[in-house]
Amino acid sequence: MSIAKALGTEAALGVEAVLGVEALDMPVARRPLVPPSPPRAPDNMTAIGRMSAMRASAIGTWGQRAYEEDIIRGRFFGRSSFILNTPDAIRHVLVENYENYTRTPAAIRVLRPVLGEGPLIAEGRAWKHQRRTLAPAFTPRAVMPLVPHMVAVIDETIARLAAKCAEPVDLRETMQRMTLEIAGRTMFSFGMERHGPTLRDFVMEYGARLARPHFLDLLLPLSWPTPQDLSRARFRKRWTRFIGQLMAERRAAGKNQGALPRDLFDLMGAARDPETGEAFTDEQLGDQIATMILAGHETTAIALFWSLYLLALDPASQDQLAAEVEGADVNGGLDIERLKFTRAVVDETMRLYPPAFLIARAAVAPDTIAGMPVRRNDVVLIAPWLLHRHEKLWREPNAFMPERFMSSAPPPDRFAYLPFGVGARVCIGAHFALVEATLALAKIIKAFRVELLDKAPVMPIGVVTTQPDRSPMFRIARRRGSIVWTLRQSALKVRHE
Repeated sequence: MSIAKALGTEAALGVEAVLGVEALDMPVARRPLVPPSPPRAPDNMTAIGRMSAMRASAIGTWGQRAYEEDIIRGRFFGRSSFILNTPDAIRHVLVENYENYTRTPAAIRVLRPVLGEGPLIAEGRAWKHQRRTLAPAFTPRAVMPLVPHMVAVIDETIARLAAKCAEPVDLRETMQRMTLEIAGRTMFSFGMERHGPTLRDFVMEYGARLARPHFLDLLLPLSWPTPQDLSRARFRKRWTRFIGQLMAERRAAGKNQGALPRDLFDLMGAARDPETGEAFTDEQLGDQIATMILAGHETTAIALFWSLYLLALDPASQDQLAAEVEGADVNGGLDIERLKFTRAVVDETMRLYPPAFLIARAAVAPDTIAGMPVRRNDVVLIAPWLLHRHEKLWREPNAFMPERFMSSAPPPDRFAYLPFGVGARVCIGAHFALVEATLALAKIIKAFRVELLDKAPVMPIGVVTTQPDRSPMFRIARRRGSIVWTLRQSALKVRHE
């Protein structure tokens, strides 16, 4: 009698990971989940049609060719554009000749009002100074002292969720509040109860009115302000004033309360460029804080939402993850390296729903990519959304298969999987984000079974990040009994039979 017959397919999937029991005799070949995705655009879509579609979602502008071909060359209002889907071409642009490719004017227009001249916007010497100065604060060793902040906020979130087991739950909003609170505590060592609503209002206002590029944003050089630019400038003044208030409050708290727990504000304030000895000015420090709070909390919240959505659609994977975390100590982050399947779920989620769905660069000088000439100001597009679903690079590219990222599977090409970018400009907070997401997912699934109340498909849309087109309602239920104990008893019964 096989383990699959005794336990059922879903339970059997967790046996090997938890007990070391070989489950290779399972006679079930379960078809992987293929989550809903938006329809693909016609390959012959006009520039006007593409621009109109982009206002709703950039993901909706790509046709089937973009998921099949290596490089797609096009024209966009007189300029050549290239979509790169080959690891070698991506390596050339993001690693070998990265200084020749800078952010496009449209990307700068959209991001600068909220991120200022922080590490996602700065170029050249300014960017190198920031990168060198920030790097020591985001090493794995530096992140570990921040884990207790993460664990405390996650536990508080779980306690609030436990009181809502009998009612519908908006997990997207819950994850946004949780990651914002983690950002606040790891940055300032104080909670975001007073400032959180204001910060969320800023995020909602910007996303609704100013983050979607207008066609003039795409056409005009930065030296020509667009009507949207004027609105963004007014937003920028209010936003920087708010960030300044947070910094002033943190400094006052440090003076009044003596030695606060070490946090990112301390680390960044004390940081010095190892080559020049320079510290951040107040304006530069404000841009770093805005980047870490805004970009950091939003992208992690989105990754956690999509992870929970996929696990609700795929109960077998949810049970396997629950079995893995049942006996793990995730309170201090000590067991995080053992959470192989949990991390694989996070990795696979970011493959299907990459936080940054598009990397756009403009050529500073002429170049050659894969034998194709590139002129100055030509636009090069590297779209993790396309790359992660490309038919030449992935088996069953649209399916949710966390086992792709287990140690038993061949690792993906480094330049075919870009949830945090790659090369010199890889996201400096990647390790922080992965620790946070893995811990949060492990603790939530350890506490609750997650199900969807709303069965209508949730479609991803590309507006700055890969967001859901709506917030579905979930049902959560407390997990009863010990999953590990149940599996052990069932496995022993199988052996005796």
